[in-house]
Amino acid sequence: MPNTPGLVAILAYDGLCTFEFGIAVEIFGLTRPEFDFPWYQHQIVAVDDGPMRAMGGIQVLADGGMRLLETARTIIVPGWRDRQAPVPEALLVALRQAHARGARLLSICSGVFVLAATGLLDGHRATTHWRYTGELAERFPNIVVDPDVLYVDSGQLITSAGSAAGIDACLHLVARDFGTQVANSVARRLVMSPQRTGGQAQFIPAPVSASPRSDLSRVMQWARERLHQPLEVRDLASEAAMSERTFLRRFTEASGLSPKTWLQHQRLARARELLESTSANTEQIAERCGYRSVESFRVAFRSVVGVPPSVYRERFGREVTAIS
Repeated sequence: MPNTPGLVAILAYDGLCTFEFGIAVEIFGLTRPEFDFPWYQHQIVAVDDGPMRAMGGIQVLADGGMRLLETARTIIVPGWRDRQAPVPEALLVALRQAHARGARLLSICSGVFVLAATGLLDGHRATTHWRYTGELAERFPNIVVDPDVLYVDSGQLITSAGSAAGIDACLHLVARDFGTQVANSVARRLVMSPQRTGGQAQFIPAPVSASPRSDLSRVMQWARERLHQPLEVRDLASEAAMSERTFLRRFTEASGLSPKTWLQHQRLARARELLESTSANTEQIAERCGYRSVESFRVAFRSVVGVPPSVYRERFGREVTAIS
């Protein structure tokens, strides 16, 4: 496991969004007695002088001012107090300097407007809450705004959509640092499902059903138990006793993903677990996850995870001793 993932600095300011601030504190600030390795250090960094009031009548006390950002490895920007409100120049300078020395910057919801004001997002993909993506694109035309995803990882810059998507983005960063097993353990402590992939749709137009769609849930579980098989959409539709057209429509409405994309995510999630927890070689893992060839597995893994399976195992396998 990593020696230390470094300091996470969570910004606080007058007009702070309490929920988004709480997400960052919950994930990076809680002690983790369930782990036998060092967890994140964290500090609350004051952007404003004087009392800082958060939504709900809460007053926030910080650990210090923006000089703390000089030693932060990760900086979290919760939703900004007002999308039209100017960002203090001192904060813009501090964020640019942090980025220049290699710090990771993660925004939640309208916090992206702070990162956008630094100019660091120019030329990069980014996202925010679907209600604000048009405004972001209009005000900052050099940013490639993606309105249809939960979060975007551009390496040092991670932007996320609405508040709940901030949980997914933070868990994604935990997975980058510690692997998926640790991230899923954090998710379990939050009493939520494992972190969703960034490419999942923000907004699912189907109404919330009064009762769960047990037919689709059953088919999903059926597929998870058969990931070693070369499943196709027609196999899932057949198991659901639907036509392919009806199944495609209902599955996409319910999950926000096409069945093919969902299957790919499930196969790669299983592959990551196997790379972290077993000594199976790449060929065996590709077979267990339903890939027809090792090469197609490697290409898919690298495309989604960002590194080859061998590098992922070096970082997060049982013998890992240092964070990259």
